[in-house]
Amino acid sequence: MPIIQVRADTLDVENARFAQVPLPHPVFLNSVPKSGSHLLRNIMRMFVPADQHYMADFIQWGNLPQHRHAFDPARPMLSWGHLFMADASVVETARARRVVLYRDPYDWVIARARFLLSEQFFGNVDHLRSGEIAVDELLTMMIFGLPGKLPSLNDIYELNAAAWLGTRCHAVKFEDLMGAVADLDSAGAERFFAELLDACGIAMPQDWRERVLVGADRKQSATARENLTGVGIAFPDELGARHRALVDYQAPGLRAVLGYA
Repeated sequence: MPIIQVRADTLDVENARFAQVPLPHPVFLNSVPKSGSHLLRNIMRMFVPADQHYMADFIQWGNLPQHRHAFDPARPMLSWGHLFMADASVVETARARRVVLYRDPYDWVIARARFLLSEQFFGNVDHLRSGEIAVDELLTMMIFGLPGKLPSLNDIYELNAAAWLGTRCHAVKFEDLMGAVADLDSAGAERFFAELLDACGIAMPQDWRERVLVGADRKQSATARENLTGVGIAFPDELGARHRALVDYQAPGLRAVLGYA
């Protein structure tokens, strides 16, 4: 699997500032890669005792057998990863509260390209940093994938997001998470986090806003956009009409299933 280079954060120290109630059952934060995984993880870490954070790895299909104990109800943990919906993953996570996080595929294309070109990613696509590939070509590759090297957009979203919507889970849109973080004093934000915590079986404390602010500090996330290094290419803020059409061609009906159309 690719290697993601991240620096250590100080959130365990921050966690100790708050009164913590032991997690009564496992919670698994599943997500489409590059959809705010670290943001959601870091926020939720502020609501669970540090000794119940499963820090060993991001759990994925390839390493699931090594991390099955993360879902053991006899030793509840808060874990996270990018796990396909399949028979083994459903069985192993059956006794955990599941959250599935994803973002609009149109925006994901840009986020994926930016991350793969950064110094935080090490994999089999380092040649994409050669400078010989134009931005529009890179974005096209993010949509259709590369044979034997990168899965297509539809391949990733099909089993990392869409298929999970047919199971017992709490779905979270990245855009809704960002909006709630940006407007914590609003009734909408309170409702968003109340529903998220309830889905995880966590009582909402009075100081929930402060906890969210600490966990959402972008300086604590090495994969936040402004903390990526070595990208060297300017990407558009929004996907253009041509590439939006290619997303719809490559993954027809996907955005509608996810609630974006």
